[in-house]
Amino acid sequence: MKLFPHVSYQLILLILNASFPKSYGADYRYFVAGGACAAYSHGVTTPIDVIKTKMQADPKEYDKGILDAASKIVKADGPGVLLGGLGPTVVGYGVEGAAKFGIYEILKPVFSKYIQEKSLAFLMASITAGAVAALILCPAESVRIKVVTDKDYADKSFLSGLVKTIKEDGFLDMFGGFPAMIAKQVPYTMAKQVSFDIVATFLYSLFKGSEQEMKWIVSVAAAAVASVLACIFSQPGDMILTETYKGTNAGSFSQVCSNIMERGGFAEFFVGTQARLVHVGGIITQQLVVYDIVKQLLGLPATGSH
Repeated sequence: MKLFPHVSYQLILLILNASFPKSYGADYRYFVAGGACAAYSHGVTTPIDVIKTKMQADPKEYDKGILDAASKIVKADGPGVLLGGLGPTVVGYGVEGAAKFGIYEILKPVFSKYIQEKSLAFLMASITAGAVAALILCPAESVRIKVVTDKDYADKSFLSGLVKTIKEDGFLDMFGGFPAMIAKQVPYTMAKQVSFDIVATFLYSLFKGSEQEMKWIVSVAAAAVASVLACIFSQPGDMILTETYKGTNAGSFSQVCSNIMERGGFAEFFVGTQARLVHVGGIITQQLVVYDIVKQLLGLPATGSH
């Protein structure tokens, strides 16, 4: 047993010291920047996420839009309920963001060695990063959704909610939503990170000679485009995820999809899209701009500028 941590540590060192190009390399700074931007951006938009999750979990009660839903939620449970799941959100998405951004940046040059088309290489890197992030995020998302939708968890912190979930359902049950998490995280990561890279690169090509003056405009514009695409591509997966974890015995992945279809057809997968456009738009635009800021503070180039 003592050998395993040593081997794992050596393996991590080997990966981090692999001979990738420095501009994209296996650099801990990508993990730091990714974790910081994800924890911050998801944390500050927790109230919108609470409203969106409740709309998805009980569409009959909250069927008149985001503002009406917010009013009903605050009247019923008080304004403090809008911070439900803040702990799991910050912890879960902080770790997930570090892995997602870091692994994506590590794998871009790896796939580029074998795939000549740059956008396809980036796409493959994002799919891998999204799958790893989905596995990491499962426990935190399981607790977050229960805190928001299950009154027995309403007063629980991340740690107490995690302990209660493990006691009641078992450790492996938290990963029962992995297929649903994949359905959300992989399209989300693909649309967000690849489009941010490509759009930022394109915009920099339009501003040759004035990259320094335009870098924040490029960053915000590329992030805004990425936010819309990520929201649309991952909305069905987000609905499946909420249905899976909301506190009932939802069944298998295919059964969850079938239940959603029976309830309202294909359109039911897009319940809560209005709230999610605000929520995800706010998250991603902030997240990617903060990611660029932190990267540059750590001595890395802005996305798309190299």
